[in-house]
Amino acid sequence: MIPATTYQWARKWPKRYGGSYRFWFSSTLYVLNVVRVREAEPILSSTRNIDKSRFYKFLHPFLGLGLLNSNGPKWMHRRRILTPSFHFNILNGFHHTFVEECDQLLATIDEHVDKGVPTALQPVMSKFTLNTICETSMGVKLSTVSGADVYRTKLYEIGEVLVHRLMRPWLLNDFLCRLTGYKAAFDKLLLPVHSFTTGIINMKRKQFQESLEPSVELTEENIYLNPKKRYAMLDSLLLAEQKQLIDEAGIREEVDTFAFEGHDTTAAALVFIFFTLAREPAVQDRIYSEILQVYSNKLQSALAFTPQDYSEMKFLDRALKECLRLWPPVTFISRSISEDIILDDGSLIPAGCVANIHIMDLHHDPEQFPDPERFDADRFLPEQVDRRNPYAYVPFSAGPRNCIGQKYAMMELKVVVVNALLKFKVLPVTKLEDINFVADLVLRSTNPIEVRFERR
Repeated sequence: MIPATTYQWARKWPKRYGGSYRFWFSSTLYVLNVVRVREAEPILSSTRNIDKSRFYKFLHPFLGLGLLNSNGPKWMHRRRILTPSFHFNILNGFHHTFVEECDQLLATIDEHVDKGVPTALQPVMSKFTLNTICETSMGVKLSTVSGADVYRTKLYEIGEVLVHRLMRPWLLNDFLCRLTGYKAAFDKLLLPVHSFTTGIINMKRKQFQESLEPSVELTEENIYLNPKKRYAMLDSLLLAEQKQLIDEAGIREEVDTFAFEGHDTTAAALVFIFFTLAREPAVQDRIYSEILQVYSNKLQSALAFTPQDYSEMKFLDRALKECLRLWPPVTFISRSISEDIILDDGSLIPAGCVANIHIMDLHHDPEQFPDPERFDADRFLPEQVDRRNPYAYVPFSAGPRNCIGQKYAMMELKVVVVNALLKFKVLPVTKLEDINFVADLVLRSTNPIEVRFERR
C-alpha cells in the first residue's frame, strides 16, 4: 500500500461513510476509525481503555516498552517516575537550551538568506529538535559527542523503515518479518542507535555517581533550592535507578522514546507552523507586533527574555494552537478497547476491537470548527473554547494518557517562532496544492516544504 494513497483514502472515507466507520484489518482484527468527537471522548477520557493497540508492536524492537508503548501497571509506574522531569521549574531551565539551539538554527537560515535560496523546512527543523531533545533528555550536545552524526542519520532511517512495515500488514507477523529479511535489516539500523544511547547513559551514570555534590531527589523543595541546576530527563531516571525503581534496559527504553518521539513530532509542528505563517502574512504581522511589545519592554529594562514572557503573548498562543489544529503533527493514535463502550445513542464500541482516533479529522470536523480549512486563531479565545467539546482539539491526545511533554513542546515552539520572527519575515514558496501528504508516524510530505526568509 502506498503511503500517499493511504493518507488520501483516510481523508476521503469519513466523507463517504458520513463519520466514523469500521473495517476488518485482517480476519481477526476489527478496527473502528474514529473521526467524530462523540466516539473520541468516551475512549480518550476512559481510565480503563488506555492500552495502546497492537499496531504499536512494530515499535517494540526500537523503543521497547517505554512510556509510549507500555500498558497497565508498567505504564503507570513509568509515568510516575518521569512526571517530575516536567515540573515547570525544570521546563524553565530547558529554555536556555532552546535558545542556544535556536541560535544555531537561525544561523543556518542566515546562510540561506545570504545565498538567496529558500529554506527546506524539514531538515533544519528536524536537526534543531533532535539537538534540543538530546540535550534536555540526555544532557549532552550532539555536536560534541562521537557518533552523533551516525545516530542522527540512523534515527531518520529507522522512521522510514517503521512506516514501511506499518503500511504492509503482513510484516506485522514476526515470522514473515524474519523470512523477508526485514528484521535483519532493521536490527542492523538499531545497533548503532542503541549503542549510542547506551554509551551516553553509562557516561552520565558515571558523572552522576562521581559528582561531589550528593544527588538529590526531584522534589519541589529541592528544585527551588537549586534554581540554576540544569537537569536532564536522564537525571530523574538515574535517581530512580538508585532506588531500584528502574533498570538499565528501562532507562534506555525511555531515553530512546524521548529522542524519537520528542524530535519528530515537534519538527513536523514547526514545519507547518512556518508554512502557515508564510501563507498568512496578517497573522505573522500581528504575532510580530505582539512580540515587539513584550520585547521592547524587556530591552528598556535591560532584562533577558524569560519563559514567563510568553504568557503575555496571547495571540501567539492562539495562533500556534490553530496551526496545530490545522496540521496536527500526529495524525492518529490507536487504542485497544478492553471494555465495551456504550455511546449516548445506544450504539456500541465493543471490547476487543481497535479504535484508531484520527486527530486530523477530529480537527476538521465542521460541527466543532465551522469552515475548518480556514485559519482563525480566534477559535481559541476563552469563550470559544468553553463552548466546544474539550475532546474536539487533541494535538497532544487527551485524558489519562495525554502527552507528558506537551508543555515542553509548546515552549519549544514559542522560542523558535519568537526568535525567528524577531529576525526574519517568512515568505511563501511551496503552495498547499503542491504538498503530497503521506501516511507516516507524523504529518509529512514526500516533497520538500519550502519558505523564503527575509531579514527585517
